Amino acid sequence: MKILVPVKRVPDYEAKIRVNSEKNGIVTDGIKWIVNPFDEIAVEEAIKIRDGGGAEEVVVVGIGPEDSVTQLRYGMAMGADRGILVKHDGYVDSDLASRVLAEVYKKGEYGLIIMGKQSIDSDANQTSQLLAERLNLPQACFASKVELSDGKAIVTREVDGGLETIAVSTPCVISTDLRLNEPRYASLPGIMKAKKKPMEELTLADLGVEDSTKVRILRMNPPAERSAGRKVEDVAALLAALQNEAKVL
Repeated sequence: MKILVPVKRVPDYEAKIRVNSEKNGIVTDGIKWIVNPFDEIAVEEAIKIRDGGGAEEVVVVGIGPEDSVTQLRYGMAMGADRGILVKHDGYVDSDLASRVLAEVYKKGEYGLIIMGKQSIDSDANQTSQLLAERLNLPQACFASKVELSDGKAIVTREVDGGLETIAVSTPCVISTDLRLNEPRYASLPGIMKAKKKPMEELTLADLGVEDSTKVRILRMNPPAERSAGRKVEDVAALLAALQNEAKVL
């Protein structure tokens, strides 16, 4: 069995994000890009399944500009066997991502798709659901534990009331939650080996996917700057300020 793991590049969560002058995106010059943390969890889980004998190959796939290959190489440095980069310089929403991933899936013989439940830039949390629908595959979202047995994936998932365990037949789509595992760091030997692992490059045209999105960013505004704090003389003055000025009491 082969496992397909979508990997998205996102801005580093520690980076200082600034809205661009057109107010329709962020300033990307000089920004540090990383693997989406939820996707790191997905890569780790796929590697664990492979190393445990449940799969023969882990394939990471990304959609983005040429330098998105860096994040795919990181996934391979963690232990993935090969990568696929679908080169695209434009905006990618969940709908376009699901259409691209569906065509990549159809080109291979994958027994499982494991992906992050959401990306930390858009926080849409819908690509896995859209992908499962397009491929008519069962899905298990928000996985905190995954076991494969007798052609089924036994998935413990986080729900509002606690935990729920479901069994879905494979192939299926699984989206990962934070508590599924602790991703390994890419070692120096792993980074060196990743440079020699195969990387296939495709375009939307190669996959027969139309370059269109359903989501349009109309405007971005940075949050208002916080006003400076001030000192008060005593507890009575603090309570008065919280009641009369901040209106929080």
